[in-house]
Amino acid sequence: MPLYEHTFLARQDVTQAQVEALMKEFEGVIAEGQGKVTKQEYWGLKGLAFKIKKNRKAHYAFFNIDAPPAAVTEMERRMGINSDIIRFMTVRVEELETEPSVQMRKQDREERGERGDRGDRGGFGGGGRGGFGGGPRGDRGPGGGGFRGGDREGGSTFRPRPPRDGAPREGGAPREGGFGDRPRPPRPPRDSNPGSEG
Repeated sequence: MPLYEHTFLARQDVTQAQVEALMKEFEGVIAEGQGKVTKQEYWGLKGLAFKIKKNRKAHYAFFNIDAPPAAVTEMERRMGINSDIIRFMTVRVEELETEPSVQMRKQDREERGERGDRGDRGGFGGGGRGGFGGGPRGDRGPGGGGFRGGDREGGSTFRPRPPRDGAPREGGAPREGGFGDRPRPPRPPRDSNPGSEG
């Protein structure tokens, strides 16, 4: 008989006991169709990448199935009309894994706390404070690092824009008239005593 891996997602507001009851129900559907579920796993309540039918989380369940296609089709039909199931996916495979799935191994690792020495280093690359490998801010030099450009050689990265008409400036000096070729209008005389009228 063909082999399948099947995963379904149940609504976030059902209980774990209700999800396990659903797993038993669908295992019965496979058994009615002369097939068998060789492995069942409940992966827990996990966050979704995007909302599905107003759910931000879902209960994940996994089956290894050895059954004729008609039994799997009947199980999927019943899942499609069940209001507690929000998504499901069945994949035909060449052989079934007998060991716990990657999700179950991940849960075991998290429960045992085998995270290595990451807690001591605090982030990407150490430093004890978190962040991306830097230590305390005092070791970044006089400019302070970051996006300010204070620790770059040569200071500012500002480059002047070429003139609007495209003609290059001679010797890099500004033009006589200021903006383009237009002459600057004369300034009005300054009043030496701005408060008095007279």
